[in-house]
Amino acid sequence: MSSSEPRKADANKIVSVTMKVNADASSIFDLLADPSKHGEIDGSGSVQNASSTAPERLSLGAKFGMDMKIGLKYKITNEVVEFDEPRRIAWRHFGGHVWRYILEPVDGGTMVTEQFDWNGSRSPLMMRVMNYPDKNRVSIEKTLKRLADRFAP
Repeated sequence: MSSSEPRKADANKIVSVTMKVNADASSIFDLLADPSKHGEIDGSGSVQNASSTAPERLSLGAKFGMDMKIGLKYKITNEVVEFDEPRRIAWRHFGGHVWRYILEPVDGGTMVTEQFDWNGSRSPLMMRVMNYPDKNRVSIEKTLKRLADRFAP
């Protein structure tokens, strides 16, 4: 897969929310490319901290661990699978689903689209049964609000 073009996907397996953020795409991308900042904007409440071995700045193919908590604490390793600075960044973990951010400059800021893409999920039945697409839509909305608040004047 190229760093800037995702594979053909079933649109029904992509949860996508867009919000305008009052900042330039480079500033937003810088924040997204720093795994130590992910917990500051995470709307799900599950992202705690980047592991001590995570790179300071992500790049295509970079692997980074995160300390997580959904009920119980656990660790997860992600790999950056899309990277087109400052327009797109995405990572995937062992479950096969992808978290993607697409940044589009507009007058007065950037339209930020966050996506939960479960086309590559290793357990699509569990995604449906556990209602993860709908739950993740709510978390994405909260994440984008936190991101917008961070750059609010």
